[in-house]
Amino acid sequence: MTEFLEPFDRLLADIASPAAVRAIERGGSAAAMWQGIADSGFLDALVPAERGGAGLPLAAVQPLWMALGRHAVPLPVGETMIARALLDVPPPGAVALAVAEAGCDTIVPSGLVADQLLLEAGGALYLVAAQRNATGVPASLAARMRWDALPDAVASAPAGGLRALAAVLRAALIAGAAERLTEMTAAYANERIQFGKPIGRQQALQQQMAVMAEEMVAARIASQLGCAGGLPPSPAAAATAKSVASRAAARVAATAHAVHGAIGISEEHDLQLFTRRLHEWRLADGSESYWNRLLGAERLADAGRSVDFVRARLTAA
Repeated sequence: MTEFLEPFDRLLADIASPAAVRAIERGGSAAAMWQGIADSGFLDALVPAERGGAGLPLAAVQPLWMALGRHAVPLPVGETMIARALLDVPPPGAVALAVAEAGCDTIVPSGLVADQLLLEAGGALYLVAAQRNATGVPASLAARMRWDALPDAVASAPAGGLRALAAVLRAALIAGAAERLTEMTAAYANERIQFGKPIGRQQALQQQMAVMAEEMVAARIASQLGCAGGLPPSPAAAATAKSVASRAAARVAATAHAVHGAIGISEEHDLQLFTRRLHEWRLADGSESYWNRLLGAERLADAGRSVDFVRARLTAA
């Protein structure tokens, strides 16, 4: 699917530079970046062809979501793709995703830059203009959101729930950011000279980076597995994708900072643009512990062998 990925990647490279990402994180307008993405038509990638969209399968959109993570895009692009696919009438503007009941506070990724919220409550979907407040985390665009009443439902929740779709999206974002971090860390290790030679030649550091690369590949494969069965993903596939990717997120971020040292946490360096997002996406829509419990309960409820469970629940249809 390089015919879709390559132009999308070029678009993001043009409009989502590190400088542009920082400007939005500091409170600048996201209108130009959002308009560039909206004008490209990629927001309708998952919308069925009969409704005027591209009608791409979830597996074909997964590399596009990875590209969003690879460029640290600070807008809910993947979330809006999902919302437009689920609703017969495409919602205008940027849409964030959440699962909660009325009267509850919840942390919503990209909530500060979303125009509205697609909320799942009680087995139905609602478009909500919620109250929003910053979380207090520096540079984060997540918001603490609350709504005291719900409007009329706009659709039924998809099979497996909105959280499963959000989970495979987060897994793909993590995989993309982990890929970028692995490339950045390898380049830095080959450029940074210590005691007359690149630090990348040190055996201990090489071992750390090898493990980092393994985690990055594991996140990518898990994300692909989560999307392989189509829209909506099965709960087991979503659980596997998010569990593996969330575990990898913490390890990849830690290794990237260990290799870069103090410079990696400075505002001027691009590393923290990605590691901050890895930690946020790791927790969003359930950390690895949440999805491990769900996956374990589903396995224990199945009387068959584990290999049969994997074949039945975790392979593409």
